[in-house]
Amino acid sequence: MIKTMLKASAFSIALATALGVTGAPALAQEVVYNRGNDTDPSSLDQHKTSTVAEAHLLRDLYEGLVVYNSEAEVIPGVAESWEVSEDGRVYTFTLRENARWSNGDPVTAGDFVFAFRRIQDPATAAGYANILYPILNAEAINRGDMPKEELGARAIDDRTLEITLENATPYFIELLTHQTGLPLHQASVEEHGDAFTRPGNLVTNGAYTLESFTPNDRIVMRKNENFHDADNVQIDVVNYIPFEERATCVRRFEAGEVQSCSDLPSEQIADLRERLGDQVRIAPYLGTYYLPVKVPKETLGDPRVREAMSMAIDRVFLAEEIWQDTMVPAYSLVPPGTNNYVEDAPQLDYAKTDILDREDQAIALLEEAGIGPGELTVDLRYNTSENNKNTMTAVGEMLRNIGIESTLTEMEGATYFNYLREDGDFDVARAGWIGDYNDPQNFLFLYESDNLGFNYPRWANEEYDRLMQQAETETDLQARAEILAQAERLFLSEVPAIPILFYTSKALVSPQLSGWEDNIMNVHGTRFLSLSN
Repeated sequence: MIKTMLKASAFSIALATALGVTGAPALAQEVVYNRGNDTDPSSLDQHKTSTVAEAHLLRDLYEGLVVYNSEAEVIPGVAESWEVSEDGRVYTFTLRENARWSNGDPVTAGDFVFAFRRIQDPATAAGYANILYPILNAEAINRGDMPKEELGARAIDDRTLEITLENATPYFIELLTHQTGLPLHQASVEEHGDAFTRPGNLVTNGAYTLESFTPNDRIVMRKNENFHDADNVQIDVVNYIPFEERATCVRRFEAGEVQSCSDLPSEQIADLRERLGDQVRIAPYLGTYYLPVKVPKETLGDPRVREAMSMAIDRVFLAEEIWQDTMVPAYSLVPPGTNNYVEDAPQLDYAKTDILDREDQAIALLEEAGIGPGELTVDLRYNTSENNKNTMTAVGEMLRNIGIESTLTEMEGATYFNYLREDGDFDVARAGWIGDYNDPQNFLFLYESDNLGFNYPRWANEEYDRLMQQAETETDLQARAEILAQAERLFLSEVPAIPILFYTSKALVSPQLSGWEDNIMNVHGTRFLSLSN
């Protein structure tokens, strides 16, 4: 284990030992950041990722046309500038002349076209392809109705990329900060196929390159000397260490073995605040913690049953007692503070009803649906973490108050979301959605009937789909906001997924680590950080 609080010489020896390198003077002055992450990635192929833990990794390995800075402001990335046509549909990006891949090749407009075509190619089976549906013909290509060469993205020359959209999309530039907008090194992808993400094969254009990946131990990244802003990257090596048990990261942090933890065990928050003071970072976060309910199942397909379960959940108790005031009770899918939305945002009708009255109403709904006390048992499934386990245990007790029994099933995090995406068999699951960009569409699109990658409940509603399609073509922002609000009201009337909490980001940050700015997107690219011994 690496003791990063040691003096410089001891620090270097410990570092060399930890990385399996001895007798290497070049390491003497290296700055190494041991960074706690939620879990191992299921993939480092940006077209097959979806979790926040994976986004942290890809943010260090790649750079898109634009990026978030340390305050979650959109700034130029590979694109040094861009222009937008008067109708808002055509974006022309000028790429940096000094943008380079880690092997020294120039980053070209063709690299972006290749990546955009690949993610829409049905053969890629990219669960997140619909994020880029605003691009002309993307949806038709992804459905197999049109060749990928018809995508509205073309390289005018090596440094000029033109993207044409189906309709004006007010959030498009911010959307490009997401991993779906990252480029790919075509030659290495074609040479190695699915193995292009392995250490030694992976060619990246971000601040770091992939040195090694040891599952359940660490992912080691090294500074990319070919990165156009390498002179300002102050951390030489970043070790991403997975901690599904949040308390383990806390122990390693207090021992000086990691300099940050990406999440914290809720039951320790009060104690951590008392002992570690402002090293505990809690900030508003654009995200919703919710419970998808598998709609095709006969009993769970009845909206009255889903509404009864939603009514029985005491969100205030969960926020205050389970999460120690580090989460906020949620009665809607779209979080407060979301841009481009209505002022009086929709919420569940019973949001302000006393929990005891809600329980009585829930029991009546179950009786109306033909379900008596003890006649329904649901399995509550969640991915490994103390916080999730405690939450689902409490939800089980709340359901018992209305006569619904429950069992608990825990799954390891790296496989859990693949299971949900691939229509795994569950009754009620634990899920969370962190905004990829600050717009209500990014939460509401989850439940379009054809969004099989993220519509975990497999809910289908023609009117909902119609409203979402109408919002796509509406250029008046106020009118668009109202259409999206209508869609959310419809969603909340059937609750195929039960919103229970709004996120805050919770982290431990060492005083050795500078540049970590709390922000609503919870993005902290290592290139913007520095570390002192």
